[in-house]
Amino acid sequence: MIDIEKCRITHYPASVLAEAAKPVEKIDDNIRRLAEKMTEIMLKQKGIGLAAPQAGVPLRIFIISIDGTKEKVKVYINPIITPAGEALSIEEGCLSVPGIRTRIRRYPKCTVTATDLAGNRFTEQAEGLYARALQHEYDHIQGITIVNRLGQVAKIAHRKQLKRLREEHKSVSAQGKT
Repeated sequence: MIDIEKCRITHYPASVLAEAAKPVEKIDDNIRRLAEKMTEIMLKQKGIGLAAPQAGVPLRIFIISIDGTKEKVKVYINPIITPAGEALSIEEGCLSVPGIRTRIRRYPKCTVTATDLAGNRFTEQAEGLYARALQHEYDHIQGITIVNRLGQVAKIAHRKQLKRLREEHKSVSAQGKT
């Protein structure tokens, strides 16, 4: 059982962000409440996507709303992503790695197959920002953040912000809030 009240945005280098998430075994009211809570967190943070590990829950579920509205939120449970095309390097950020925007290589197109909250399996083709968002959120359920995708130059350029995030995490962990 997921404690929905404890769900909040999780920042790098929290361990839940570095581990592959577990499959959702059963779509029930708890999972539906989790999707609602994730939507609330994403909208409050002004994001267009959020994976369960970013809410502190190690499950293979994420949401996307390309226009950032509640009405357009789509839920992806146990997704599989198949990328296509030649990878492009475009700037992106991450709600779990605040203060860092960097160029990340992603594929311009992909196919996603997932299950929705009603238990229906679906497949969609995506391109552009939608494909990029799917790949970004899929990375999260695989235990990968944009920090893992930073090149050497970007790591040096963002070293102060990364250090600050690690220090904040230590401070929060010491207070028993992780």
